[in-house]
Amino acid sequence: MKWGRFTTIILFIILLVGLGIMLYPVISDWWNSMHQSRAVATYAETVSTIDRELYERLLAEAEEYNRELSNIGLRWQMSDEELEKYEDMLRIDESGIMGYIQIEKIDCLLPIYHGTDEAVLQIGVGHIEGSSLPVGGAGSHCILSGHRGLPTARLFTDLDKLVEGDTFVIRTLDEVYTYQVDQIRIVLPSDLSDLRIVGGEDYCTLVTCTPYGINTHRMLVRGRRIENAKEAKDILVSADSIRIPNYVVMVAVGVPMLFLFLIALLFRYRRRPAGPSEEELFLQIEQMSQAQEEEQARQEISRQSEAEPEAPPEPEKKPWEDDSFWDT
Repeated sequence: MKWGRFTTIILFIILLVGLGIMLYPVISDWWNSMHQSRAVATYAETVSTIDRELYERLLAEAEEYNRELSNIGLRWQMSDEELEKYEDMLRIDESGIMGYIQIEKIDCLLPIYHGTDEAVLQIGVGHIEGSSLPVGGAGSHCILSGHRGLPTARLFTDLDKLVEGDTFVIRTLDEVYTYQVDQIRIVLPSDLSDLRIVGGEDYCTLVTCTPYGINTHRMLVRGRRIENAKEAKDILVSADSIRIPNYVVMVAVGVPMLFLFLIALLFRYRRRPAGPSEEELFLQIEQMSQAQEEEQARQEISRQSEAEPEAPPEPEKKPWEDDSFWDT
């Protein structure tokens, strides 16, 4: 393989790797967002098909669970029996989803799962065990945790854009709960004072790491329960939630086209007539050098010929100057 072709292939591979690195966050974010939206849509569809008796039993058990917590306070340390009971709360299938949260200001729609295992936080929002379930009620405080700044998913990355007065909505089963942000705090991970239950209040706090990329503290965005807006009762997972965004379409179409274009250039380059080999190049150079030397030699001879003076012609002898003239 000639050095030029090898260089072209290496540059081509480097280009593809660079494109992959550049496009990975965009594609992975869209991919995860699509799956999150589908998980929410599947949950909503499953809720619509469950038996009414089961629906009312699940909701009643969750509300009773919150009333018990209101009397004893949040339980940060739970026994195996309590964890097993918690895992069965609001469970309508094996997905582990207990509801979903929508934050319209930051275009966030995420499923809510039981617990805060890393596998859960990679794909959605985790409900912190021991806190109130997302069904509201006086003397309840639901705590939801989400990652921020993942290269593969946006999740709670834009949570810092919320300000007091903004709202977010939680839908559990087919119930809608609207919360208005009334407090935003930055605390150490060990500071739990703002997560306690307050008598008579219905709170939901969203928790994420901060500062971005450093994660030494926790951001607590607390919402206080308010009346549902009229349109909130009609929340549906629309087709727009799972349609492919324009920027993803551009990438998905543009990158293969660029790839095919580069492949075509590579094949065109390979079909070009092969250039002279190294031996042929050396022979051509040697022939050119010899021809140049011969030309220089001819020019030198020509210059020397022009530089030599011509000998003067011999004078014509008179008749009497010839010895034979006197012999007669």
